[in-house]
Amino acid sequence: MVHYQQQVPQWTLVERDGIKRLERVFTFKNFVEALAFSNKVGELAEQEGHHPALLTEWGKVTVTWWTHAMKGLHKNDFVMAARTDQLYAS
Repeated sequence: MVHYQQQVPQWTLVERDGIKRLERVFTFKNFVEALAFSNKVGELAEQEGHHPALLTEWGKVTVTWWTHAMKGLHKNDFVMAARTDQLYAS
């Protein structure tokens, strides 16, 4: 997993309730931009059938990826983190 983590260096490895997760906070100028980004991440999640936890606040969105079925991290979580980064950059 260390190799995958190196591919998404801005993501933090966190553990909650004994489950490892990838998390990143994305910043925006206002709530409207944060909400629009949340919706883009939601659309990506629906396309892939893999859904993160999203916390949308004024000026920021916290995205947390993990694989619910295995209660931990899978290669797909790192792929989705990278794809989330791409959405933010576009």
